[in-house]
Amino acid sequence: MSPGVVGILLGLAASCGLVLVLRYAPPSRPVRLVDRLAPYVADTPAPSRLLGTATEPGLLSAARRVLGPALTDGARFVDRLLGGRVAVRRRLDALGAGTTVEDFRVEQVVWGGLGLLAGGLVTVVVAGLTGGLVLLSAVLVCLGGLLTGVLGRDWWLTRQVQRREALLLAEFPVVAELLALAVTAGESPVAALARVTRLSGGELARELGGALGRARAGVPLVTALQEVADRTSVDALARFVDGVVVAIERGTPLAEVLRAQAADVREAGKRRLLESGGAKEIQMMVPVVFLVLPVTVLFALFPGLVSIVTLAQ
Repeated sequence: MSPGVVGILLGLAASCGLVLVLRYAPPSRPVRLVDRLAPYVADTPAPSRLLGTATEPGLLSAARRVLGPALTDGARFVDRLLGGRVAVRRRLDALGAGTTVEDFRVEQVVWGGLGLLAGGLVTVVVAGLTGGLVLLSAVLVCLGGLLTGVLGRDWWLTRQVQRREALLLAEFPVVAELLALAVTAGESPVAALARVTRLSGGELARELGGALGRARAGVPLVTALQEVADRTSVDALARFVDGVVVAIERGTPLAEVLRAQAADVREAGKRRLLESGGAKEIQMMVPVVFLVLPVTVLFALFPGLVSIVTLAQ
């Protein structure tokens, strides 16, 4: 790497550090309303940290401790730039992780910073191999890494929601049949839900257990179950909640409805499996058509081509 490139990189790093120091120094840093009111309302001592749950500090918590104000401003900028808080809130609720939109925006900023760092490393490596640095290409690569990180976190959230809903759909037939068995044995729908959530595991059992916990805390059970259905886009779960709600409110038979719903979900799973098999079969034709077939034709025509070339000479 040439001395000019090293000087450019060092000067860029020094200027970024100087901007950060001047921007977030106490004289120029804005005082939040929470910080202004904290001395007047924080009259109780902080609880002991020994009473809390010991958790390993993750990437998000470590980044917030080191670059708290910068991450907060970056999260606000990303939120203004991308928007869609309602869609993000809905996907976070469907994921059931308890993460707020602000935390998700901070994670996007962290991912974008990692992408920017990766783009800078790629630029430095390419500059070291070629012996020169094209400034426009370096800027484009860094911006591409930044955008890839920010949008990649959003894509990964969508993938997590899809995987969780697939797990909910896969667990639904078993949970529905267990509930039908408990109701047939003479238990009420609420007691059957409590038994199934206590004896089984998985995402659906945790969702139903959370609904029962909110019901014990004072929320009506019908409302708690409806919240579970509203957080996901699984139609089978919505129909299941409707059946349970009708059974609780009107006392209608529930066992046959649950068995029918479980059978419908299993049939839908079989249809999805057949569709997936058909798609995989089409994908398997790609290497056959573009790899195996050209090699076969080449082996078939190569001897004749060699003979023609030999006779021509």
